[in-house]
Amino acid sequence: MNKRDLAEILFARGKEKGIEDMEAFIQKRKKLNIKVFKGEIDDYSISDEYGLSFRGIYDGKMGYSYTEKIDESSIDMLIKEVIDNAKIIDSDDEEFIFKGSREYKKIDSYNDSLDNISNKEKIEFTKAMEEEALKADERVEAVNYCVYGEEIEHNILLNTKGLSLEEKSNIAYGYISVMVKYGDDIKTASKDVISNNFSRFNAKELALEAVKEGISQLGAESIESDNYPVILRNEASASLLEAYSTIFSAEKVQKGLSMLSGKIQDKIANDIVTLIDDPHMEGGVASMSFDGEGVASQKKKIIENGVLKTYLHNLKSAKKDGVESTGNAYKPSYKSTVSIAPANMYIQEGEQKFDDMVGSIQKGLIITGFQGLHSGVNTVSGDFSLAAHGYLIENGKISTAVNQITVAGNFYEMMKNIIEVGEDLKFTFPGGNGYIGSPSLKISELSISGK
Repeated sequence: MNKRDLAEILFARGKEKGIEDMEAFIQKRKKLNIKVFKGEIDDYSISDEYGLSFRGIYDGKMGYSYTEKIDESSIDMLIKEVIDNAKIIDSDDEEFIFKGSREYKKIDSYNDSLDNISNKEKIEFTKAMEEEALKADERVEAVNYCVYGEEIEHNILLNTKGLSLEEKSNIAYGYISVMVKYGDDIKTASKDVISNNFSRFNAKELALEAVKEGISQLGAESIESDNYPVILRNEASASLLEAYSTIFSAEKVQKGLSMLSGKIQDKIANDIVTLIDDPHMEGGVASMSFDGEGVASQKKKIIENGVLKTYLHNLKSAKKDGVESTGNAYKPSYKSTVSIAPANMYIQEGEQKFDDMVGSIQKGLIITGFQGLHSGVNTVSGDFSLAAHGYLIENGKISTAVNQITVAGNFYEMMKNIIEVGEDLKFTFPGGNGYIGSPSLKISELSISGK
């Protein structure tokens, strides 16, 4: 049976049972994962996920249900679970089914050419990454991870208010992590690429970057504890931004879980900082024309020249604040309820070249990565204390590698203390979710605990 016809039957029977407005969300997702170890395929898996979620207003409350069996036999179960779910909800928050936006921007998030790349070619790319890394330098002890991943997602959203939306996207990533050794000194480093354009996947380039990074960390030592000017290299600044991305959610603000309550139109960062959420970005991991509730997505400046301009809203949070949804309702799976999340959120690039940022510091640090991001940050207070590694800067030049240090500060204060923004915007994946990015950032001062 046609899925749209099935939804119409579901809506008709739901109405008979007293459910008012209703929505059906149909999602098909296909994933490919290739992992290589010592020249052999260590993992090769293809998974298909297909399901339907059903939402409806019953006695003024929103009920949820879902199924992996998309046929008429599931209809009675879906309706019963929506009603049962709605009966036990005790929240007074108003939720509703959306009638549709006036206009939807067409987003081309599906690259047909990726389909034309055979799985054999993708396996060869993955093997080539490992091979290039192992022969790049005699200090390469092993390749810990060598992975190619790919995902295709197809979503259909239908409701009883006449809304009918459909979108398809695909994305792929390559990831390599190497271990290098010199004497008793062992270091690891990784690099990744993410795109739905396979021509951007260069196995040799990716492998050599990872090896170069690892070798540059050999001989790393701790440094004296002090306050230092710090450059957060793009991967590190993106990962820290991701850890604090929830503070811009209107839901978190309304629940008192963000310090940004009442800060709209207030200056919360340096003038040179502009934070953008762009679901229309070409090639973006989270590019989309509509959000999880069917609201048209829109590009927006969350922070403009240091001033907070908006929170991220779904329909429920927008209703509470008396504003319109920003199109940031998030439904990662047909099994999930609706929450709030950014879509291709990033700090806008500046004009500073990385080498010039380094050259401007007499004595300071480059932080290239953090550990324990989800345990060492407090998203309510903004405080963080994180193990980190990177490089020492002396007299405007990188001198030695640094590890066994802890970087401490407050995210809200750090945003005010950004004094230079690089021109090297990067989105990271894996290790991140791929839809939050940042250029390198020069911070006037952060507390470093070392030896």
